[in-house]
Amino acid sequence: MNILRTTFLMALLIVLFVLIGRVIGGQSGMTIAFILALGMNFFSYWFSDKMILKLYNAQEITQADAPQLWEVVTHLAKRAKLPMPRVYIIPSDQPNAFATGRDPKHAAVAVTTGILEILNWDELAGVLGHELAHVKHYDILTSTIAATIAGAITYLAQLAYWLPFGRGDSRNGNPFVGLLLLITAPIAAMLIQMAISRSREFEADAGGAKISGNPLALANALRKLDAGARAIPMDNATPATAHLFQISPFSGRNGMSNLFSTHPSTEERIRRLEAMAGNF
Repeated sequence: MNILRTTFLMALLIVLFVLIGRVIGGQSGMTIAFILALGMNFFSYWFSDKMILKLYNAQEITQADAPQLWEVVTHLAKRAKLPMPRVYIIPSDQPNAFATGRDPKHAAVAVTTGILEILNWDELAGVLGHELAHVKHYDILTSTIAATIAGAITYLAQLAYWLPFGRGDSRNGNPFVGLLLLITAPIAAMLIQMAISRSREFEADAGGAKISGNPLALANALRKLDAGARAIPMDNATPATAHLFQISPFSGRNGMSNLFSTHPSTEERIRRLEAMAGNF
């Protein structure tokens, strides 16, 4: 169901892109905007892992640096039938983790010093299994495509303010409808992109439970991580990278609806994992 939901949401983004393109007309302008957005996200797809790891001051480790952590990652990668990813530690008290990399052969997993302090090894295996599930499911590719289309929609809407309105199909229709679409389309694109992110989190939870073999350990880890993210801020966290983390680094900082969140509610994630436990 999560895969079908993601496919449906991606299709909505494409439809929204076509509609806003028709409103502003100018086929060449729409094409240029899409190429620019595609180029930016292509660069992000190839180089974002290096930029993100540098942003969070992540330090790559070897087996000699943290043998037990290395052993856990090695074991999980074998269970997931994935190449051994690079392993990083982030100097942050907030307990959290993320995966990055353009494909399984170029993947990296990063954990904070905070997560190593509060989780036991079974719980950490659940968290790392979740991150490896993202790698296995090519979620970074999915999020990049979603960001490409959403970015193109936003760019087109901004471009429309500098162009004579009504050059496209809206010329023969209601211009107010076209104007309303230009205003609401970027917001809708953002909401759809976030919904895709939440859907992939559910899928990664299920995949992580299978890889680690212990849904309840992952559920327990999520409880601790959620409490930790609420209590301990991550000063260098950015909204643009929040979707990468196991738990949003901004948990508890605002009262915004789940519609505006990159992650589903922790309670619902735990509920689903506990329901899975009966099958293990």
